Amino acid sequence: MRPIHYEQGDRSQESEVGSGAGGAGLNGSATGARPPLPNGRGSDPGRPGCHARPAWRRSGARTSGIVFVAALCAALLLAACGRQETKTADAGPPAAEQRLADGTVVIPADSPKLKEIRVETVKTAEAPFDEVVSPGKIDTNPNLVSRVALPLPGRVAAVLVKLGDAVQRGAPLLTLDCPDADAAESTYLQSQAAVTQAKANLNKAQADYDRSSDLYQHNAIAQKDLLTADNALAQAKAALGQAEAALEQAGRRLQLLGLAPGSFGQKVTVSAPISGKILEMNVAPGEYHNDTNAPVMTIADLSVVWVASDVSESYIRFIQPGERIDVALTAYPGETFRARVTRIADIVDPQTRTVQVRAELDNADGRLRPGMFGSIKHTETTRVVPVLPAGAVTQGDGKSVAWVERGPGRFQPVEVKTGERIGAMLPVLAGIREGDRVVSDGAMLLKAQ
Repeated sequence: MRPIHYEQGDRSQESEVGSGAGGAGLNGSATGARPPLPNGRGSDPGRPGCHARPAWRRSGARTSGIVFVAALCAALLLAACGRQETKTADAGPPAAEQRLADGTVVIPADSPKLKEIRVETVKTAEAPFDEVVSPGKIDTNPNLVSRVALPLPGRVAAVLVKLGDAVQRGAPLLTLDCPDADAAESTYLQSQAAVTQAKANLNKAQADYDRSSDLYQHNAIAQKDLLTADNALAQAKAALGQAEAALEQAGRRLQLLGLAPGSFGQKVTVSAPISGKILEMNVAPGEYHNDTNAPVMTIADLSVVWVASDVSESYIRFIQPGERIDVALTAYPGETFRARVTRIADIVDPQTRTVQVRAELDNADGRLRPGMFGSIKHTETTRVVPVLPAGAVTQGDGKSVAWVERGPGRFQPVEVKTGERIGAMLPVLAGIREGDRVVSDGAMLLKAQ
């Protein structure tokens, strides 16, 4: 092995070539390369004096070309992207939503959020003020409730009505077997006999007095005998009066018991004292009742009922007897019943600081039942004010805010003062006026902006 020198300009390279190695010649042949000259220079038979290039030199040149082309393509691509970015920067970013210093929200016309916001013109309506609202309960009118007790001790023979039945005044409720009924009959008959005897005594006393008076006029008897006869007549008249009074009392007792005079063994019939419905029953056939003070039935006239409500003492000044109130019941949503205040309690409950108010309602159709819950509402005054949908007012930081449209896509928050809600509307006392355009749907989108 010996060193071979290749010259090109001022550069030189040493390379060791093995005896069995074959180099590629200028003609590109892989075999049959001619050996180098002794002076280290190869000669081309066709081109005398030309120096030969080694294979690694030619491969490096091709690699450099490929790298150059790749670098050129990358440069062109970067230049194109730069021009695209320049165009995008020149076009500017899309318009965005803005919030101004006064809170006004500006939404571009092409924003999809603008389509979700609905704006309405503010209208006016009559709204109540100084309004009293309090829970209430339907109750029976205590003036129209009767608790039926037995007139005499005895055994219940039959019960003629059932719980919940409607009865008329005087209708039979039950019958009794009682010994006191026969005693009442006996007392009546005795009273009749006493009256008959008293009348007979009176007739005799009258006759004696008349005879004595005639004899006295003819000086046949002394005046003393005349006075005795007169006294006997007066006593007979008094006895008749007492007998008649006893007979009247006995007859009245029979009438109250529903018994016919002069007949023993009759059953006592207990009748309804008032017209109404039977709300309670504490009696059954066959029972023996001694207590004539304990009620066996409760009958109530429900054609008129009361609504009772405990009103806060701070609002009781707005309610006066005789005024009208509105009653809303849970059993009949959406309906309002009219009542008239009949009584206001004279004291304040020390525990709840409330005053009981009772109002009277007509219940001719029987729809109102004692125990139903609801509320009463009394309106002192009304005014015409702007009203907004409840969804148009948002709450935040202790304030009520409505969004007023000041122009296309421009919405300004305005603090408002509202009254008590009326259905789905809110009366506005301050902040907006009739004719303003206010966001009625989508206010939360503006609040979150």
